[in-house]
Formats: sequence, C-alpha cells, structure tokens
Amino acid sequence: MLNKDKLSTVIGRRSRREAFTVAVAAVGLVAVAASSAVSFADDSVPERAAMVVEQAENIPAVGAAPAIQAIPAPAPQAAPAPAPEAAPAPDAAPAPMPEVKSYEDNLHGWITEALDIMAAKGIPGSYEGIHRNIMRESTGNPQAINLWDSNAAMGIPSKGLLQVIDPTFATYHVEGTPFDVWNPVANIVAACNYAAQRYGSMDNVNSAY
Repeated sequence: MLNKDKLSTVIGRRSRREAFTVAVAAVGLVAVAASSAVSFADDSVPERAAMVVEQAENIPAVGAAPAIQAIPAPAPQAAPAPAPEAAPAPDAAPAPMPEVKSYEDNLHGWITEALDIMAAKGIPGSYEGIHRNIMRESTGNPQAINLWDSNAAMGIPSKGLLQVIDPTFATYHVEGTPFDVWNPVANIVAACNYAAQRYGSMDNVNSAY
C-alpha cells in the first residue's frame, strides 16, 4: 500500500498533467476559432492551412530518428584499356652486295678488266695504246713466248700478251691480280706498270720495249 505522502505526490503529478492537457486543448480551440474568424476575411486561408498541414507533416515526431539520406554508390570505374603493344621494329634491310662486274673471256674483256684495275691503282694507259702493243707483241695470244731473242738466250724468254720476262713481271706485278705471268690480265697490268715507270705510259710505246 502506498502511504499518504506518496499518494499525494502521485495525485499531484496527475492533476498537473491533466491541467496541462486542458490548457493545450484550450489553446487549440482558440487557434481554431481564430482561424475560422480569419477565414471570413481572407479567401486564401485554405491554401495557408494546407501549407501548415504540409509543413506539420514534414516535421519529424518528437524522439523520432532523423531520416537517413541514401548516399548513391559510386559508379564503377571502367578498367583502363591496356596500352597498345608497340609494333616490333622492322628488321634492317641487309646492305646491298657490291655489284661484281663481269668481263668477257677474250682480248676485249682482258683489256677492259686491266684498265679498271689500272684506274684503281693510278696506272696510266688507254684501250687503244694497250691493244696496239698487244697486237705487235703477241697478236693477241696469251700463251705467246719468244724463244729466239737475247732474253731467251739468257733463259728468261718473253711471255704472254705483252711479252714480259719473269724478272720484270715479279718487279712490277700489281696486287689484286694473280701472280702468274701467263694470266692475261696480270700480264697486261704488270707491263703497263713497267711502261708507266719507264716511258710515262704504255701509250708512248711504239716498238720493242
């Protein structure tokens, strides 16, 4: 059982709560009456009332948790496109092979090849001068040999297209040609090298030399 003091306290609290409720209701009645009175003078009251109701609806109840705004998830980022692979460098083109000049295996070809070698070595001479002396010395026969003159008597006969003796060929042989007195190109180049040293050029030779 409650004692008297506690009972009085509970009754007192209850009375105060009821009195507060009555006061709030009275204020509400006064507000409604005032709104009704104003509605006769102002046609826009319904619109205002609607606004008040709308605002009241938007006011959260006492103690209610605030609305949580949804945070949009970040849009997934597209994976970066892979970098294009660099095209392999083209293989370097092989260096062109030097052109190998071919010569006819005859008197014309031998003289032409000899002239090319002489030009590279700085030995003077012309096609006409070489051809003229060949025809006089061997008539164009690369195997011609003189077995009756003084050189032959000493055992060193003249040989080849321009009738060169072995000691002269050995002394005036030009590098890049075969070391063979019977080789037509080597014979011509060695003879022209000798003539250039003694006469200035094979072109200046018009008889036995």
